[in-house]
Amino acid sequence: MMSDTEFLDLAESTLDAIAAGLDRLNDEDVVDVECKRSGNVLEIEFIDNGSKIIVNSQTPMREMWVAARSGGFHYRRVDGQWINTRDGSELFAALSQLASEQGGAALTLQG
Repeated sequence: MMSDTEFLDLAESTLDAIAAGLDRLNDEDVVDVECKRSGNVLEIEFIDNGSKIIVNSQTPMREMWVAARSGGFHYRRVDGQWINTRDGSELFAALSQLASEQGGAALTLQG
């Protein structure tokens, strides 16, 4: 079982990696996206259609939560990856798919 500190460090680096990946895709003109960070919440806004994806850490549950147009998803750390508690998908792969759907371009995010 990881400690609060370990979880918070991991959650922080995960949110940073997501924002950095999207900022890079924005800079490369792949997609028009803006990331806003407030504490443990990362708000990703797709400028063309105004849709959003919210990613946040849930310390008591030791999970990362994602809210997108297609629904809400919970990810728990398993063998060094954030894995969906329902379907077993990996966070960055799922976010790539969700962001591609909402951003209208094929996007790939990596942890």
